[in-house]
Amino acid sequence: MAAAGAQTLTVRLTPRAARDRIVGFETDARGQRVLKVAVAAAPVDGAANAALIRLLAKQLGLPTSAVTLVAGAAARLKRLALAGDRARIDAALRALESGRA
Repeated sequence: MAAAGAQTLTVRLTPRAARDRIVGFETDARGQRVLKVAVAAAPVDGAANAALIRLLAKQLGLPTSAVTLVAGAAARLKRLALAGDRARIDAALRALESGRA
């Protein structure tokens, strides 16, 4: 369950990649801004979702418990809740967007 007031982030996940990495932000066909992420883990028994959470938490400077999958457990398009200091999370997301992370 996501914490009250948590920010949400939409991610397009690619499992079975060569390595874990954040590709960057893009606008999908519906005009929605999503963060593209690739993980080496296969989408078996939640391994890819767990890898996604670990990678995002590390890149955003959050504990893994602050990143919660709220929708899309079995889909490529996922919605995550990010709990913590909103200004700090926004700054970390801007750094990801600009390639400084």
